[in-house]
Amino acid sequence: MAIPSPASRRAFVRRHTRLQDVAEVPGMRLHLADDVSALWRRTGEFLGLADPPLPYWAFAWSGGLGIARYLLDHPAAVEGRSVVDVGTGSGLCAIVAARLGAASVQAVDVDPLAAAAVELNVRENRVRVGFSGRDLLDEPPPDREVLLAGDVSYEGPMAERMTAWLRAAAANGTRVLIGDPGRAYLPDGLERLATYQVRTSREIEEAESTAATVYAINRFSPDTHPTRGRQDPRLNHRPS
Repeated sequence: MAIPSPASRRAFVRRHTRLQDVAEVPGMRLHLADDVSALWRRTGEFLGLADPPLPYWAFAWSGGLGIARYLLDHPAAVEGRSVVDVGTGSGLCAIVAARLGAASVQAVDVDPLAAAAVELNVRENRVRVGFSGRDLLDEPPPDREVLLAGDVSYEGPMAERMTAWLRAAAANGTRVLIGDPGRAYLPDGLERLATYQVRTSREIEEAESTAATVYAINRFSPDTHPTRGRQDPRLNHRPS
């Protein structure tokens, strides 16, 4: 796949999203889409892919909103600390961490359009956030103090890789926070920290308001395994 230029990707994001307030985070605005199916189809056309990835970067997912709310309630979790936001999507959690005074923040996502979305959203919110498009799950976890993972348990194989990687990070002493609204492959054995009722969209969820829980993986927690459950509703969307 020939990846379009950064300028072309930024233009695509601007053209197919609109700046919207994020109700859960006062003062935050993100480039968000209104129609997941239409954007999914256009993403495939733009990238030249018959089966493109779902445009996670264009929506504020429940798990990420849960982490955002938790950080707003507990700013000391990131203040003055080095933070990585894995599977960042729009950059929501990374931006919140930067706004709360994290010493450094890196957003990570393998989707080439996420890079453009994060750049635009970081600029709009006037914070400093680095970006990496590498698949960090193929590498040892980075030596950072806090690792954020919002809504990463929706698909089996990826959730298994992510769980093993997050557990390795926790074993190294990194504080690992997971935000999840009850996805099909959420691992068991997690420490529940808080639950928030967050507002989202029926475009990507079953209801406009859903409960998102924030968990921690403790350094010496037992092995965790993805839970088999109902299919995540966002996997039912397909481009028409």
